[in-house]
Amino acid sequence: MAATGAAREWARYWQHAELPELDLLRARYVRHTFPRHSHEGYVFGTITRGIEDVGLPDGTVHAGPGTVVMINPEVPHTARAGDPEGWVYATLYPSAQVVNDIAADLTSLRGTVGFAETSTVDPEAARLITEVHRAAEESNALAADSLLRVLVARLLDSHGRVLPTRTPRSAGAGDAARARAALEARMERPPTLDALATELGTSPFALLRAFKKQYGMPPHTWLTDARVRRARQLLDAGSTPADAATAVGFTDQPHLNRHFTRIVGVPPGAYRRERARTYKTGTHLAT
Repeated sequence: MAATGAAREWARYWQHAELPELDLLRARYVRHTFPRHSHEGYVFGTITRGIEDVGLPDGTVHAGPGTVVMINPEVPHTARAGDPEGWVYATLYPSAQVVNDIAADLTSLRGTVGFAETSTVDPEAARLITEVHRAAEESNALAADSLLRVLVARLLDSHGRVLPTRTPRSAGAGDAARARAALEARMERPPTLDALATELGTSPFALLRAFKKQYGMPPHTWLTDARVRRARQLLDAGSTPADAATAVGFTDQPHLNRHFTRIVGVPPGAYRRERARTYKTGTHLAT
């Protein structure tokens, strides 16, 4: 992959046609920072050069070569360079279904599984992540799928646990859940915080506090993340970035471009092009 100007950043976010439940990202970032966001599935990432600082609810992970970062579904996190030269990494995004199916097949864990630690120094697991990428890039879906299963089984064996079921246990948590549902349903024209609080019979401050406690980010940050997720689904289905921007409530395509690139790591146009093909030599991050 070629570098992009002075920033020397590059990224490829893609999916193998025979592995539809797995997204892959390889990238080098220097100036790029990921704002607080979360994923519906799991994140397994390893650094091959440099340092990445991953901000998680329980603190910041300073991840270097040999470190594997494990992030459970819906856990809010940020990422930025932890070194002036940035970081190079390979990341796997398997769906929740894939990981839980592997757990049911290969472990005694039952229910929705997760990881008790957010990072571990495990050179062998790090190697397996890069090997999944290598196999997928060589169009060897059998090897990529097999290596992914070995990786997930290894991490579950050392760090796996059953995640507790999250149910609202207070009026504040219930208000937060109802606010989230309202924002998701009215994504194109969301209410103000004041209007939403009035609908729910609470105060704006109380709703803001409850929402952040429940989901790890304030409503406006959560909404931006949700809009980008919805835009990804639309792009996967063949929508243009301009149409996706309108459908999810962004003012225009440049607004989608900015938020999508910050959260996903590549611009929506590059993401869409990768979704339309089974192999490409590289995608470069527009800076």
